[in-house]
Amino acid sequence: MTYLLILFVIAVALAPLLHFMPNKRQREIARLREYAALAGLFVEFRTVPGTDKRRSWGLPPVQGAVIYYGKRLRPQRGSRSRDPQGPRQSAWLWTEEGWRGLYRREPEPAALCLLPPQILAASRDEVSCGIYWQETGGVTQIDQISSALEQWENQSLA
Repeated sequence: MTYLLILFVIAVALAPLLHFMPNKRQREIARLREYAALAGLFVEFRTVPGTDKRRSWGLPPVQGAVIYYGKRLRPQRGSRSRDPQGPRQSAWLWTEEGWRGLYRREPEPAALCLLPPQILAASRDEVSCGIYWQETGGVTQIDQISSALEQWENQSLA
């Protein structure tokens, strides 16, 4: 009986600590982000560009956390950062019909065709190019994202 009482007291003392243990989904996300970092990508919480246009285009609103996986671009000579109109950004949203330019009518980069179907949007500015998604996939998707961003990095910003 004494041993059961001691075991019960230990279990009650350790129970709150188990709350801080990561669950299976949290471990999977950590593994994906570590894999992405090893592939040369950075990860940030960002808002999907064009959230106001999603409704007007008939797209459902995005539910849950959206994560940006990006690749930093090398600074280019004659950078447009001194552009009086501000830095240039391009973004595309994934719709049922395919990629759709958000800010101006410009064709999507060929690299976007290499992305997995879980991607919500893609954007490129003077410092990075990347994708917006909800981390619903595995390392295979990270490999696809990494190779697509690698190809996109080598294309010039129109």
